[in-house]
Amino acid sequence: MNGTPYSLLAADEPAPLTVHNENGLSPLLIVVDHAGNSLPRALGRLGVPECELARHIAWDIGIAEVSRFVADALDATLVQQNYSRLVIDCNRAPESEASIPEISEFTPIPGNVGLSEGQKDARLREIFQPYHDRIKAELDRRWREGRPAALIAMHSFTPVFMGAARPWHAGVLYNRDARFADILIASLRREEGLIVGDNEPYSVTDESDYTIPVHGERRGLLHVEVEIRQDLIAAHSGQHAWGALLARLLPQAYQPLADVVTFRR
Repeated sequence: MNGTPYSLLAADEPAPLTVHNENGLSPLLIVVDHAGNSLPRALGRLGVPECELARHIAWDIGIAEVSRFVADALDATLVQQNYSRLVIDCNRAPESEASIPEISEFTPIPGNVGLSEGQKDARLREIFQPYHDRIKAELDRRWREGRPAALIAMHSFTPVFMGAARPWHAGVLYNRDARFADILIASLRREEGLIVGDNEPYSVTDESDYTIPVHGERRGLLHVEVEIRQDLIAAHSGQHAWGALLARLLPQAYQPLADVVTFRR
């Protein structure tokens, strides 16, 4: 052994993250933890059938496109993570059992079983950490420049999970600070025909989440997590419709709170 760390990504593979509209002037910073379903070549398909890698267990279907529409409409910066959540989940603490799942819903992930510490560290070092370092750097830059910032974490959810149908068209999630979420929930519920979950189909906790607790709550930042049902945004028409809706409602929800929140580094 020469002490050389295990390497995961080859030089010609996709970067772990993409930053869109880096110099956007909006106070809203949009982040997408599960934007892509790429797999490092070194991992093959993790022992998972190809059809499974297109499902919700591998990524948040449609949300990258919705988020880019919102970013463009609002002149907001977007940071998205490009590798499958099956490689490492960028919205789970690295010490969590769900960080590198051995089973997702009903699907075993053989390529995640029996990993060495070096293999786990490579996923953390080359995928998880660069993504979160980039979010931190963007928020640090705004703090130094005295610019306002609010964190918008974008996700999508499967219409049926573990055999149970989900009636919500969208959900708005939060933990300790519900101010942004409360306004956004009320705004969405005023839209005709929408069923909007209040901390449904998930809620944010320190145990189940990483992005909002670390980058939002710890910094005293205005924040909200948005979930959209995947069948509504699988096609371009739905992505455009939901992108336009959120581009209209997110600034309206942010504005009443903009002058009352301090921003800690």
